[in-house]
Amino acid sequence: MRLGHILYGLRPMNLFEILSIRGLVAQSTDSEMRARLATPVTAYIGFDPTADSLHVGSLVPIMGLHWLQECGHKPLVLVGGATGLVGDPSGKSAMRQMLTREQIDANAQAIAAQIGRVVRFGKGPTDAELVNNADWLIGKGWIDLLREVGPHFSVNRMLSMDSVKGRMEAGGISFLEFNYMVMQAYDFLQLFRDRGCTVQMGGQDQWGNIVMGLELGRRSIDADLAGLTFPLVTKADGAKFGKSEAGNIWLSAERTPVFDFYQFWRNSADADVRRFLGFFTIIPMADVDAMTHDGGSTLNQAKEVLAHAVTTLVHGAAAADQARHDARAAFGAAHDVHGDSIPHAPLATAELAAGIPLKALLVKAGLCASNGEAQRLIAGGGVRLHDAAIADAQRSVTPADVLDGCVVVRAGKKRVFRFDVG
Repeated sequence: MRLGHILYGLRPMNLFEILSIRGLVAQSTDSEMRARLATPVTAYIGFDPTADSLHVGSLVPIMGLHWLQECGHKPLVLVGGATGLVGDPSGKSAMRQMLTREQIDANAQAIAAQIGRVVRFGKGPTDAELVNNADWLIGKGWIDLLREVGPHFSVNRMLSMDSVKGRMEAGGISFLEFNYMVMQAYDFLQLFRDRGCTVQMGGQDQWGNIVMGLELGRRSIDADLAGLTFPLVTKADGAKFGKSEAGNIWLSAERTPVFDFYQFWRNSADADVRRFLGFFTIIPMADVDAMTHDGGSTLNQAKEVLAHAVTTLVHGAAAADQARHDARAAFGAAHDVHGDSIPHAPLATAELAAGIPLKALLVKAGLCASNGEAQRLIAGGGVRLHDAAIADAQRSVTPADVLDGCVVVRAGKKRVFRFDVG
């Protein structure tokens, strides 16, 4: 019995129903999408390999792949080895830095490995398959591509797309990026021809690109294609999702330590907990409602469930258990910050001899972006050295401040860093 069937009862759940229940449907090109997804289909989601790690916003489409697989469909994971060389203008106010083929290929391999933590790759009927559009686009002649797809694209239609209109209003779009939607549309056509793929899924900002793809398929070979988008995740307070005081929250432990990843979810706002549990975990929504209904301590426990579940999904159960243990110790009555997952770094005793400005240590720890920010945080009463509040922005840290072989700095109530002195 498949996991999705266990979670949602004895009968197999329709993919559209599961996504809808969990708040994961923003738009659909097909009014009969529920019926379409009642039988197995091949569907794809694309990922842009412009960095060597995905960030937490990418977890929404990754969960889409997970539910595709659990409901008996065939997921295709497309990495844009070719489109990454052009750059998607959707949601961008300026042209991004162009990467080399070698950088794109390395990034594609790295993000495929991250997706593989959540989605099962293999050769079975519901196993995910990794595809790279470089395989069919890199060697395609420009004239050949223009003749094949050019007659099916209206420039007026392309100019009406939000991704293009936004850039036009912001100062213009390059011809390079203007071609992105043509390339993505061609991906859909190619995957239909080669693998019988009939559904494309993606973030809400991909709506225009998806529509252009199914229109190309319909006009060129009368293909019956459909698309579905996931909502763009926002925080209840209007702040950008996936950002912390230290910057982006990445799926890579090298970019975002597991403890910081765990704490990002553990510190979710009350108003976001139910929604995030629906988006980013496989916990049945009946259980989610039960743990978020009463608020108070129950909701606080739900935040810990959320943090542990998502950290397990991305980094594994052992890492999630360690992060939860260390967080409970660091922010509980004991204030013990010696756990392995607590962000830490070595600090030479010689560096302390003459004294190190506390604000410099805060920057070194990544708790503040600059000395000026650190000074303002100290002046505002937001910094503690070990467990002692510090009000003097000119305070220096010396060997006398070493306790149990370390120096611990805290920023606010939720961030901590340990320097191991030796």
